Amino acid sequence: MELRQLRYFVSVVAQGSMGRAALELGVGTSALSQQISRLEGELSTRLLQRTSSGVVPTDAGLAFWRQAQLAIRHADDAMRAAQLARLSGHVSVGMAPSTTGVLGLPFMAAMRQRYPDIRLHLVENLSGNLATMLGARQLDLAVLFQEERTRRWSVLPLLEEKLFLICRRDLPAAPTQDHISLAELGDIPLIMPSGPHGLRALLNNASTQGAHALNISAEIDGLSLLMDAVRAGYGATIQPGAAIARLPPEEFRLIDITDASVSRPNLLVSLSDDELSPAGLATRVVLQQVASELASSGQWPGATVYKR
Repeated sequence: MELRQLRYFVSVVAQGSMGRAALELGVGTSALSQQISRLEGELSTRLLQRTSSGVVPTDAGLAFWRQAQLAIRHADDAMRAAQLARLSGHVSVGMAPSTTGVLGLPFMAAMRQRYPDIRLHLVENLSGNLATMLGARQLDLAVLFQEERTRRWSVLPLLEEKLFLICRRDLPAAPTQDHISLAELGDIPLIMPSGPHGLRALLNNASTQGAHALNISAEIDGLSLLMDAVRAGYGATIQPGAAIARLPPEEFRLIDITDASVSRPNLLVSLSDDELSPAGLATRVVLQQVASELASSGQWPGATVYKR
C-alpha cells in the first residue's frame, strides 16, 4: 500500500466522483480507477460503491477513509518535521533603510514561523555597501537597487518602486495636485541624499535628461534624519513610499511623480545557487514571497511586483 493510493482514495470520497477527483489530482481517470482497484485488492474488500451519480464509500470504505486521513496527516507532519530539522543554520540578509521599514519585521515574522531553527543576521545599510558586503561573502543575500553584472551572483527581479514627492501636509511650497513631473517641481526646496547615493544619481540623471535642475536645499545621508527634517517642514524629498513606513502616514502627502524614468527596481541578489546553503535557499524563497505579498496587498506603497 502506498501513500499515494491513500491520497487518491481520500480525494475520490471527498469529490464523490472519479472524474472530479482525477481533475483535482491531475491524473487520468483510468489510472485513478486502477489505483483504487489495486487498493481494494490489497485490502480484499470493496471500499467504494458505484452509483449512477458517482461513487460513495461502503461501510468498510468509510472506516478506511477516517484512518487514511489520519495517516496522511501524520505523513505530512513527518515530512514537515524532517524539512524543518534539516533547515537550520545561519543566514545573513542585507536591506537598505527604506526597505527594512516595510519588509524587515514581516520577513522576520515569516522566518520565525516557517524556519525557527534558522538564525537570521539582518544588516541595514546602503545598497552600494550591501553589494560590497555580498561580494566579500559577508552577506548571503540582499535587496539591492542595481545589479553589478561583473559579479557571479543570482539575481531575481523582486519589485519596482514608484518614487513620490513627500512632504508635510502643510508645507507652503507643496503643489496642490496629486501628481507632478520633475519639470514642475520648480522652486520646491528638496532635502536629498548627496551625490554618491543611488537614489540621488537616478534623479540627477532623470533631471539632466529633461534639462531641468532640482532645487536642493539640504543634503542628508541618512534616511531617519532626512525624514525628520521633512517632518519638521524644512522641505520636501523624493523617496519611495516605504520611506514613511516608520512614521505617522497622516502627517505626510505622497505626490505621484509622473516621469516614467523615476522609479527604482528592487532586486533580490544572493550568492550563486551552488554557494548558497539550503537554509539560504529557503530564506530567499521566504523573502521573495513576503515582499510579493506586501506589494500585492498594498502594504508596500507604490510597489509593483514584477510579472514572471
